[in-house]
Amino acid sequence: MKNIKKCFMLAVCIFTASSLFGQQKDWAQFGRYAEANKTVKTPSKVVFMGNSITDGWWSTDSLFFKTNGFIGRGISGQTTAEMLVRFRADVINLKPKAVVILAGTNDIAQNNGYIAMENILGNIISMVELAKANNIDAILCSVLPAYEFGWRKGLEPAGKIIELNKMIKAYADCNKLTYIDYHSRLADERGGLPEKYSKDGVHPTLDGYKIMEEILLPALKRY
Repeated sequence: MKNIKKCFMLAVCIFTASSLFGQQKDWAQFGRYAEANKTVKTPSKVVFMGNSITDGWWSTDSLFFKTNGFIGRGISGQTTAEMLVRFRADVINLKPKAVVILAGTNDIAQNNGYIAMENILGNIISMVELAKANNIDAILCSVLPAYEFGWRKGLEPAGKIIELNKMIKAYADCNKLTYIDYHSRLADERGGLPEKYSKDGVHPTLDGYKIMEEILLPALKRY
């Protein structure tokens, strides 16, 4: 009888632990593209890794992706740390020829708390190194301009974005990587994203994305 009770209690503990584990938050949001990734024909062409700007790119101009055979893997609100965690699932496993990395906005916005510039760059470098190790060309993009973050006011991001972009470009140049400079073309005199390209000063409108496509496409022609 005692053994039966012990077995029962053990089973209850295992079930409870499993249930709690299953309820834990999917911090890096692996589930967002889990099903879509299963349908991707590998090897693929180009994967776009990013945050809400990349996520919104697909929803705003999906024809750009479909026509060119590109795959969007942006997730709203994500920092470079979260992108790095899901890089294998959402990039490497799709076996693309190249990955376009647009990241850093939410790090500067401190979505997960303060992070030093060198650590933001470090996460981006780690993604590049993972790409290289898997024979994937990494294309690095400048962070888009922003004068203010509507959800996190008072951080004065314009200058910080310029600083991070200089670091990303220096790394790209040193390692002979393609660097895509959206910032110079899109920024206004305050270092922000003007109304003609954005409704909230952070996320591009269709007109904004069209400018980005014009800048980026020449670098992707060989893929």
